[in-house]
Amino acid sequence: MEIALFLALLLLLFFLALMIKVHHYRSSNVEAVASPASRALAELVAVAGGIYLSLVLLVSFLKINLPETITIGQVQVDPLAIVALLVALLQPLLVSLWPWFKGR
Repeated sequence: MEIALFLALLLLLFFLALMIKVHHYRSSNVEAVASPASRALAELVAVAGGIYLSLVLLVSFLKINLPETITIGQVQVDPLAIVALLVALLQPLLVSLWPWFKGR
């Protein structure tokens, strides 16, 4: 049950971030070579990869001892990869909500 809820939340964040990115690319006046969905997905993967590499370098530099894997339900995952993926998925949401927060 716990893993299903986690995966459902992760999938929801993925689709929400993807929809926001697609809307951004459709509303921009830049002529696209690829479809907005493929550009948005490629950007999300690139951002998550960059965040992951930065986290690995930071943990290595600071000599922080982290477990190599954590268990969520019955699935073992890299904790830095999960953090990087969550940050990459939440970033478009925060960027789109920033003007609303700033206007308050």
